Amino acid sequence: MKRPVDIAVTGAAGQIGYSLIFRLAAGELLGPDQPIILHLLEVTSALSALNGVVMELNDCAYPLLKKIVQTDDPRV
Repeated sequence: MKRPVDIAVTGAAGQIGYSLIFRLAAGELLGPDQPIILHLLEVTSALSALNGVVMELNDCAYPLLKKIVQTDDPRV
């Protein structure tokens, strides 16, 4: 398997981010054999909503999704 690619999504708990990250995790952007690491960036006030999104991603058990980083710090 290939080395995971890092993908950052800003506003990940918002409507557009929410729609996008599940497609990314399913391999619809980089293909069915490219693992990814998702870096999900959100404003501090929306971190609890982002935590819920991360739980949903974990429940889906996407085989290409190797790691999820959730933060409100853009330097991470």
